[in-house]
Amino acid sequence: MRFAVSHASRIQEPQTAPRPDGLQWRGRMILLFLLAGITLELTSFAASPIKEDRVKEISSWLPAQPAGFGLPATNRQAWTALAADPKWAKIITDAQKLSKVPCPDLPDSLYLDFSKTGNRTRCQKVLSQRDGRMSTLALAECLEAKGRFIEPLSQTIQAICSERTWMMPAHDRKLDSFNGRAIDMDLRATLIAWELSTIRYLLEDRLPPATRTLIETEVRRRVLVPFRAMVEGRQRGAFWMNATHNWNSVCLAGVTCAALALEPKAQDRAWFVAASEHYIKNFLSGFTPDGYCSEGMGYWNYGFGRFIMLGEGVRQATGGRIDLLASPTARAPALYALQSEVINGLYPSIADCHPGSAPDGQLLKFIAERFGLNVSRVKDISFKTPANNVGPLMMFAFLDTPLPRIQGAAQASDLPLHTWFSEGGVLICRPEPGTRSFAAVLKGGHNAEHHNHNDVGSFSVISGRAMLVCDPGAEVYTARTFSGKRYDSKVLSSIGHAVPVVDGRLQSTGAEAKAVVLKTEFSDKSDTLTLDLKSAYAAPQLQKLNRSFRFERGASPRLIVTDTVEYSQSGTFEGALITWGKWKQVSPRELTIRQGEDEIRVDIETGGLDFKVSSETLDEDVSTPEKPVRLAITLTAPVKAATITLTISPAN
Repeated sequence: MRFAVSHASRIQEPQTAPRPDGLQWRGRMILLFLLAGITLELTSFAASPIKEDRVKEISSWLPAQPAGFGLPATNRQAWTALAADPKWAKIITDAQKLSKVPCPDLPDSLYLDFSKTGNRTRCQKVLSQRDGRMSTLALAECLEAKGRFIEPLSQTIQAICSERTWMMPAHDRKLDSFNGRAIDMDLRATLIAWELSTIRYLLEDRLPPATRTLIETEVRRRVLVPFRAMVEGRQRGAFWMNATHNWNSVCLAGVTCAALALEPKAQDRAWFVAASEHYIKNFLSGFTPDGYCSEGMGYWNYGFGRFIMLGEGVRQATGGRIDLLASPTARAPALYALQSEVINGLYPSIADCHPGSAPDGQLLKFIAERFGLNVSRVKDISFKTPANNVGPLMMFAFLDTPLPRIQGAAQASDLPLHTWFSEGGVLICRPEPGTRSFAAVLKGGHNAEHHNHNDVGSFSVISGRAMLVCDPGAEVYTARTFSGKRYDSKVLSSIGHAVPVVDGRLQSTGAEAKAVVLKTEFSDKSDTLTLDLKSAYAAPQLQKLNRSFRFERGASPRLIVTDTVEYSQSGTFEGALITWGKWKQVSPRELTIRQGEDEIRVDIETGGLDFKVSSETLDEDVSTPEKPVRLAITLTAPVKAATITLTISPAN
């Protein structure tokens, strides 16, 4: 269950504001911050949006006692059956090793490392180890039920409950939580609340009374009480309550599932359900109407995965009377992952997506069953697959199947020749069945998307099993990644994408830097997408910049990329390709790019204008084995108008 493994190194910060250069930007930012502060003052302490009548109604649907996902460890038949599986039995072996070593230490100096150096990795690694230790020991005790893991588990819980804050250092930049000036919550804090509450529910009286009391006290103090105060206007609200990205769903899932597993009074549990029902609408509004997820596949797993878990927790608790996944606005985002495979198990690596990311199989299987979709690739996936986090894991481990079907869902078919996310501005072009594995991902959109990269007009090309023209995906997160210096990164700015440099200028950031769709034409033989990219470049003399893609299928597939540029006075122009492969200029107007056994040819046509090809390794901290290389195709003299065409095809 890939999405349930600790996401400590993949946690999203709030989206940074668009950042043009110069004094104008600084003035705009000051004004925006002032306006944001005024808005916060006016809205943070407003009356609660949660209606008493709705809470009362939900309360009548809830069971008398709190319950989390899964079955208590007292159900020995269920847990013994899991323990018979070697994959689950390995958890006991892992717990034996952990019980012989102390819980990793978390000194103040390690937490403060981020605020001093900007490094997220060192502290997050230790936090992940502590969290994983707690989950492993708890699961092992549930599987074995001999009591030998209770003491190290209790000690680990004590250590986590003794942390000065459950916030990640990168999310506590002012150190308000660390220094006790505030009790805030983030992705980790809400997950820890869910984990502890689920562990208490699963192990019940097997835990020492002092440990059970400690869990109740700390989950309420650090998460449930402050969240309720935020909603009711007695404490300034957390930004993620109204956010439209993964923070919203992840934090709401943690808060709500913790309350369902911990709070003894149905009325209190009902209040948290009503609150999540209200605020989760913000998350769904972050998807375009066609379901496109601008955060990338990894964050779809994380964010929409938590939405599914929140929805399933509420559905089970209310006996099916509230079903968030059945909302009309949830259908398109749910189907996104089923529609976005390019070929051969490869997916787009757009925005802060880690290259190689794929949708979690258990999520796909869950969606297919709920919507009644006939998806052959998920039939052999098991829900009973162990993972690190107890709360998410328990949703699947004891899931009652068959799952109730959401009415009105259509049958899924094989992937079509093309998938056009018209509102998201992304086109996936696939080959005809039985022909060469050659495909492309073409991106329009704008430069203020969630986890945005300045990438309007970029494209990727897959031949065989390799992405030979690539989007480089995310860099390793540091303090710079989510700051005003975000686009200093060569993999996040447009220099790291297959887009032009216009008269020496990179793309601007912001929603106004967008691709305007001029033409779409799709058929079995070819797909055409033409974009106006002019607004993405703050070049005063730029009069026209159109990029046309034509993807041709058949026995000799190819992608033709044509840039048409016009200036009011002469300016420079440079096209680019990004690759992880090995490249070679085999003739003045021909390149090859190779990775393993897969290779493409790139033919360059400039209408007789002289050009040169140069390369630059994008020397940033990335998670891929090879750093991406930028191949620049530069006209050697300024022009008033030019047409540059790249024809990309599989090499013989």
